Amino acid sequence: MPLRFTFRQLEYLVAVGEAGTISLASQKVNVSSPSISAAISQLEAEFGIQIFVRHHAQGLALTPGGRRLFNAAKRILDDAAALNDLAADITDKPRGPITIGVLTTLAPLISAAARKSFEEEFPDASVTLREGHQVELFRMLSRAEIDIAITYEMEIPKDIAFQELVSLPPSIMLPANHPLAARKELSLKELEHEPMILLDLPISREYFLSVFQDLGVRPNVAERTSELSIARSLVANGFGFSLFNMQPKTKLAPDGGQLAFVRLTDSIRPLTLGLATKQIEYRSRIVDAFLNHMKELVETNRFPGIVLPKV
Repeated sequence: MPLRFTFRQLEYLVAVGEAGTISLASQKVNVSSPSISAAISQLEAEFGIQIFVRHHAQGLALTPGGRRLFNAAKRILDDAAALNDLAADITDKPRGPITIGVLTTLAPLISAAARKSFEEEFPDASVTLREGHQVELFRMLSRAEIDIAITYEMEIPKDIAFQELVSLPPSIMLPANHPLAARKELSLKELEHEPMILLDLPISREYFLSVFQDLGVRPNVAERTSELSIARSLVANGFGFSLFNMQPKTKLAPDGGQLAFVRLTDSIRPLTLGLATKQIEYRSRIVDAFLNHMKELVETNRFPGIVLPKV
C-alpha cells in the first residue's frame, strides 16, 4: 500500500506545529512559506481532516485531531532519526538535531555556553534551545518537544528519568554594601526581619519557603518576581536579600549593581542539578553525547555560568 505522505511533509507539519506560524517554520527548515503551506494542505486533503485552525493575527493552532497527527509525525521522524543514529554508531560520531530545554532561572547563565562547548566537541550536532519553568519542561519532555532538560530534581514525574550532575546548597545573596556582606557564613535566623526577594516560580517558591519553615523562621517577603535578573537587580539596589542555589560567576547585577554571596550555616536540603529525559527504551546517540558532555564539564570544573561548590 503506497504511503499517503512524505517524510518532507511530516517535517513541515512538525515545524509548523512547534513554531505556531508558517513564516517561523519556514525560517526553521529553510523552505519557502508557500511550499510549507502547500504541504500542509496536501496532508489535510489526503487524510480528510483539518490539522490546523488558522487565526489571522495569531498564527496557527493544532486541532485535537491535528495534535494526534503531530505527535505521530514526531514519533515517525524520531524513529527515522534513530536509523541515522544507528549508522552513526558504526562511525562512532554522534550527529543530528537535539533540542535542549533549560530551566528559566538557569538559561541565561548556562545555555549558550553549554551549547557552544557541545557543538565544538560535536560539530555535526544541530542544537536548538528552549526554556521554561519546571512544569513546562516536564510538559515539553512528555510531548517530545525537547529531547533533554537541564533542571533540578524537584517533583520528577514517574515517566521522566533524571541523572544527577551536582548538588547545590542554597546561599544568601546580598547587596555588596550590606553590613553582613563581608561575612563568610550566615544563618537565616540573622535575616529573619530583613526584607526578602522571593523567586516566585512553580515548585521553586515552595522549596525556598520550605527552607524557612524547616528552620522555624518566618520570611519577610517584600517582593516577588519570576525573573532571576530582576531579583538580582532588586537585591543589588538594596530592596532586600534573596535565597539562591546557583551562584553566578559574576557578582554584577544586570544593571551593574554589586552583589555578594554568603554561605549558610544552617543544615538545609540542597537542590540537585541534573539532566531529565523521557523514560524510553532507546535514547539517541546525540542525547547520550550531551549527557556525557555535561558530566565532563562538572568533573573538570568547566561548568558554565555558575560557581560549583567545593567538594
